[in-house]
Amino acid sequence: MSVQWRKSTHSGGVNDEHCVQLGRLDQAIGVRDSKDPDGGHLSLTSAQFADLIARIKQDA
Repeated sequence: MSVQWRKSTHSGGVNDEHCVQLGRLDQAIGVRDSKDPDGGHLSLTSAQFADLIARIKQDA
């Protein structure tokens, strides 16, 4: 399966230490570290991803 990873628009560029990429998987959303693209990824369902974003926004 070929995944097209997308970097956050909030990324500060190449030297940004805190940047993630998202990718659409077959039945999930993939989340990975843009600095270590070969290091694996998290696989989250749409509900889990929505919960993650809600929690991040709540803590912001």
